[in-house]
Amino acid sequence: MSFVRSGLLRTDSIPEVGEDAAATVGMAETLSEEEQDELRRELAKVEEEIQTLSQVLAAKEKHLAEIKRKLGINSLQELKQNITKSWQDVTSTAAYKRTSETLSQAGQKASAAFSTVGSVITKKFEDVKNSPTFKSFEEKVENLKSKVGGNKPAGGDFGEVLNSAANASATETIAEQTEEETH
Repeated sequence: MSFVRSGLLRTDSIPEVGEDAAATVGMAETLSEEEQDELRRELAKVEEEIQTLSQVLAAKEKHLAEIKRKLGINSLQELKQNITKSWQDVTSTAAYKRTSETLSQAGQKASAAFSTVGSVITKKFEDVKNSPTFKSFEEKVENLKSKVGGNKPAGGDFGEVLNSAANASATETIAEQTEEETH
């Protein structure tokens, strides 16, 4: 319900659009003929003002469209500007800033955790590489490599060493089988 001014502030209400008119019928009966006439005049005046404002608004919108057309601003550019403005509005809110800070801190902590895990793994690999078992294995591979490849310089990549070891193992197995067959 809205309140009507008529000289002094009145507390009588009039029905809003969509309100049940039957519920307000009793009110019209309590108004004097003079009050009803005054309200009808005010109603006509407000309706006329609304019509005028609608026409002014339509003219302003038409003028706005013409200015935008002359400036080369189209709907897509307006949409981009609106999105940019909306994004700036969102990023300036306290909630966004708190969330951004929290995510940044979480990312830093995750990064630190991954770095720590990587360091631990690297350390474990170094420990394994320096262990007596690995050293023994490395020596055996080097011995096999020297048996198969002759006096090549030590080193090479791990794949070459494994291939050499596999070839040496296969050669030893064939030699053992030949030896057993001859005995």
